[in-house]
Amino acid sequence: MIKQISKNEIRLRIHKRIRRKVTGTAERPRLAVFRSVAHIYAQLIDDRDGKTLVAASTVEKTDTKAAGGNVTAAKLVGKLVADRAKEKGIRKVVFDRGGYLYHGRVKALADAAREAGLEF
Repeated sequence: MIKQISKNEIRLRIHKRIRRKVTGTAERPRLAVFRSVAHIYAQLIDDRDGKTLVAASTVEKTDTKAAGGNVTAAKLVGKLVADRAKEKGIRKVVFDRGGYLYHGRVKALADAAREAGLEF
């Protein structure tokens, strides 16, 4: 009998493959994206020191109407993480889509971060 492989197991395999090639440094941290059904999270990570430099997510309390796991919220998180990165003097990042397809919320977050001034 063939074992069923879940979508998350496939995503994790893809993510491991991507992580072999993509690493973040202090000069050019890794912009890691994680999405759940209800929320989306973004972090700038320095893999050499193992530290998160900047983080943003839809879980945070904000004044905006857009919250949760939709494209509008992903755009706000992308802009927020880019603004926080610029405050810390970070301009260039390496994008890590976390094994997700570059489509929908992940693409919206990346595009908003680019528009707000991050280069990748």
